[in-house]
Amino acid sequence: MSPTGYAARRLALGAAQVLAVATAVFLLVEALPGDAAVALAGDHPDPTRIEAIRAAMGLDRPGWERFGQWLAGLPRLDFGVSLVSGRPVAEFLGDGIGPTLVLAVLTLVLLVPLSVLVGVLAALREGGALDRVLTSVSVALHSIPEFALAVVLIAVFGVRLGWLPPTAVGVDVLAEPAVLVLPLVVLLARPICSIGRLVRAGMLDALASEHVRHARQLGIGEARIRFAHALPNALAPAVQQVARTTDWLLGGVIVVEAVFVVPGLGTTLVDAVAGRDLPVVQGLALVFAVTTVTVNLLADLVAFRLAPRTGVTT
Repeated sequence: MSPTGYAARRLALGAAQVLAVATAVFLLVEALPGDAAVALAGDHPDPTRIEAIRAAMGLDRPGWERFGQWLAGLPRLDFGVSLVSGRPVAEFLGDGIGPTLVLAVLTLVLLVPLSVLVGVLAALREGGALDRVLTSVSVALHSIPEFALAVVLIAVFGVRLGWLPPTAVGVDVLAEPAVLVLPLVVLLARPICSIGRLVRAGMLDALASEHVRHARQLGIGEARIRFAHALPNALAPAVQQVARTTDWLLGGVIVVEAVFVVPGLGTTLVDAVAGRDLPVVQGLALVFAVTTVTVNLLADLVAFRLAPRTGVTT
């Protein structure tokens, strides 16, 4: 199959995946308990007022009709209007995407060099004290859930020692970047462990390979053998893991933003679910779905380019 044909096939599959996710999210949100009109009517709701709110928001129409209208507006980036505030959902996305992008980009920028450094150091000291320490720390960190690590960091460095802000409540994260330190540590902890282990294993295999032994026989310097011959081969498995980590960051960011109260898309999603703000939940779920499909599509295209026999993996 040609690269163009493969890309077209993956694009069609990605569009079908996004539509399936949008349908599933709509059905799940519809199944949530409670009534948004009752919630908006106050503590002592009057049936007439509830019906008026339901009619004004279109909640009295059949679900399939509201779903069709929502799908029709997506090409125009019309995600609907918030049931709680009356603001367009697109404004919620615009307000929250900045802090989320900052967290995700900073995580990726720091993740690659730190993972390679950890993996290379462990491989070059195989079996030594440094290798055992790095391996033990990696296994321990990888076994701790994000929310548990976040709570421990807040308790130790935010509350007890007071070195860093424990949360981002009422703070502009771009004006006070110190509030991002603890969230970044949480987001980096597990990916550094997994990618670092891949780099270590790849580096050990590369150093034991035939072409490295041949390079040594030719008298090439050890530093050049390690970093010009072995390291590029060791990075190949880690590249695909970085793509999967980018996908994982979406879920991780939601948890971390909720714990540290960072005003990004994750916090917006948690607030929308708590308030049963259905259009906001659907819009955010669609954004996450499109991002996930896009990241996997790019990873598959790169893998197909490197190995044309690779088939559709998702």
